[in-house]
Amino acid sequence: MSDPLKENQDLLPVAIVGGGPVGLITALGLVHHGVPVAVFEEDDSLSLDTKAGTILTRTLEVLHRFDALDPVLRASLRIDEIGEIDRVTNEPTLSVRTGELTEDTRFPFVINIPQHHLEPVLRDAFEAKAPGALRMSRRLEKFTQHADHVELHLNGPEGPETFKARYLLGCDGGRSTIREQLGITVEGKTLEERYMLVDIKADLDVASPRDYPYLAYFSDPQEWMILVRQPHCWRFLYPLPKDAAELTIEELREKTRRFIGDVEDIEVIGTNVYNVHHRVARKWRDGRVFLLGDAAHLITPMWALGLNTGVLDASNLPWRLSWVLRGWADESILDGYEVEQAPVAVKGSGEMSEAARQYMAREGEALDAMTDGNWGNAFTRSMLGVTLDVDGKGEWSMVKTGSTPLPVNAGDRAPDLPVFGPDGGGVHLHDLTRDAFVALYFTDTRRRPAIPAQDSPALRRFAVSRWDAPHDSGLRDRALFDPAERVRRRFGVPADTVVLLRPDGHVAAILPFDPASTTDVAAEVYARITGRAPAAFEENA
Repeated sequence: MSDPLKENQDLLPVAIVGGGPVGLITALGLVHHGVPVAVFEEDDSLSLDTKAGTILTRTLEVLHRFDALDPVLRASLRIDEIGEIDRVTNEPTLSVRTGELTEDTRFPFVINIPQHHLEPVLRDAFEAKAPGALRMSRRLEKFTQHADHVELHLNGPEGPETFKARYLLGCDGGRSTIREQLGITVEGKTLEERYMLVDIKADLDVASPRDYPYLAYFSDPQEWMILVRQPHCWRFLYPLPKDAAELTIEELREKTRRFIGDVEDIEVIGTNVYNVHHRVARKWRDGRVFLLGDAAHLITPMWALGLNTGVLDASNLPWRLSWVLRGWADESILDGYEVEQAPVAVKGSGEMSEAARQYMAREGEALDAMTDGNWGNAFTRSMLGVTLDVDGKGEWSMVKTGSTPLPVNAGDRAPDLPVFGPDGGGVHLHDLTRDAFVALYFTDTRRRPAIPAQDSPALRRFAVSRWDAPHDSGLRDRALFDPAERVRRRFGVPADTVVLLRPDGHVAAILPFDPASTTDVAAEVYARITGRAPAAFEENA
């Protein structure tokens, strides 16, 4: 098989402005798909500020797809419970147990890692895959769009520089230079209260044991607080009223004791105060320029929905750019990025995080996602419950409810369960879709269903059956063994159904098929999505 991206040595790279987590994860995604990339960061070093600290399950899956998860996990603390505690009684009122997600993901947990620890790990992973592609101390001054490229004008260590890129991705934060130069306005508000992060050293394990979950929300109408167990310290986050002065070190210690009791030897090792926004860009694309992360949406960072929503952008756009650059899709496929991601950020994460903030302050009622069954609660809180508007009908969601897993619908993220290939080894569904669309034909392989051949690097087909394909069936190269129909039952589809998965693991379509017909229903849907027929394997490649 030949790869059009590797063959085209003259292909201009995609430029990313902003070397924070969303910029680096987007860059990792592009490299994963074989797209040349250059990342420009205006600072001379990565951020040292105390910032976001919790990474949700869906982000872990994205990092795994981009071959960057293992070093992140080594630097993190894993958590299988998110708790809520009433401050007055110090008693738990709610527990989200992510361990119940074993029929959905290989990573039934969330992790805690400070952002200033996460960024170096992502940087090292990116530099290992694309040496020299991260360029520090480069400030973007302006850019010019042309018919087939974007020209960047930067100011670097040795003076002005120009750089030509096929596309420009703005991951340059809430004060985005790229968004400003495009003249794109933002809508929303900045809250009057600010948030304060305080990192402390305190022995809550042995000397003064406190059996708090590693991620605990203390709700209170007077003063709510979030407690986060980081790998090497404890972190407190709480609101600062409008015009309130920052507390002294001793006042911070006393405030801490009001929540966790009389604990000696509290050492404050870091603080950060920041404004809280709920602002969204009016549009996320202008020609060859795209906005991602905080440049597109500044969201109240409750429930860890700020950074993790930005990672959904980094999951959605790279495969689309790859398909266009390979010639496997029409440029119209790029329009789906904003169509799918904007409602999730604006009406999903944005409104959910604001509702969670109001609930913490006892200004509003609990969300269904907080009370209606632990499976639905954990599925939603881990961001596995995001349903994208894959067909432009306006049907999307972030919330799943109930105590047991629900059937899978178009737009949902596919559950990541194991199946078994002809060589006997197991493979997970998300690994099958790492760099291709995948059609899963749930059928009975004993009856010799007409499953199309593996003739395209862009669209792979597999028969999925509890009956292992006989060696004389002609299906061994495209058959997956599903003992006890575990995968089919989790999808909740009847027999003789084809499920088309996208490279980002979301379900593109669910259709009935006739196992006796040679009509390639998966290819028809693929062509409708991409504007192109599936690319064929080249002879002698």
